[in-house]
Amino acid sequence: MGEVRVIGIRVEQPQNQPVMLLREVDGDRYLPIWIGQAEATSIALEQQGVVPARPLTHDLFRDVLVALGHSLKEVRIVDLQEGTFYAEMHFDKDVTVSARPSDAVAIALRVDVPIFAEEAVLEEAGLVIPDEKEDEVEKFKEFLDSVSPEDFNSPDS
Repeated sequence: MGEVRVIGIRVEQPQNQPVMLLREVDGDRYLPIWIGQAEATSIALEQQGVVPARPLTHDLFRDVLVALGHSLKEVRIVDLQEGTFYAEMHFDKDVTVSARPSDAVAIALRVDVPIFAEEAVLEEAGLVIPDEKEDEVEKFKEFLDSVSPEDFNSPDS
């Protein structure tokens, strides 16, 4: 299992489908995951440091977790089946909850916990984007120009 970080969100045209791009911390692979618009907005706002006037769902989840005195320890992207990614949220007291990767990542960003991806998931869906000298955002744009949701068997994960 390798730690990954969120590179960013981009809306793929013409389908108008958001893609979350993760990158291995100690490796060269990128993991693209097509996600919903609400989750994409939530992740992008958090990455940009924008605080909405009222809490978004992921902010509310964080606030409830804190109010109840619990903590999220880490997020893991654990499986890929028929084009759909699966994640787990690992909390204190050995509690694990299944989640969509987009929701799990949105919450992980808000509570500043590590995000991991199983090696099998990285092997199956991870991509090496050539030319390490380019800016990561430019590499992401080029990558998105070369793939479509159909490459991963599902437009919505």
